[in-house]
Amino acid sequence: MTITEAQKTIDTWIKTYGVRYFNELTNTAILMEEVGEVARIMARRYGEQSEKESDKAVLLEDELADVMFVLMCIANQTGINLEEALQKNLEKKTKRDSERHKRNDKL
Repeated sequence: MTITEAQKTIDTWIKTYGVRYFNELTNTAILMEEVGEVARIMARRYGEQSEKESDKAVLLEDELADVMFVLMCIANQTGINLEEALQKNLEKKTKRDSERHKRNDKL
């Protein structure tokens, strides 16, 4: 599934099961909540915090998919084609950073 197809699928899902999109500000807050859930897993599973027993069943891939879902909702609401935006962003980064990281002694 392409990013554009995913955006269309999510739009159809919202209109079929979700009734309507939450407003953009609400979806931004939901996105931050979902990113926080990813951060919790990362800190406890891959970082130095100990993982609670109740967190062990939480799937990182499911939480990442939640982030993508809400991100695509926001893109749909604001008329952004994320596939095109990502391509343009990668072109910008390639032009800007083509030698930058290679010259970084910290890497």
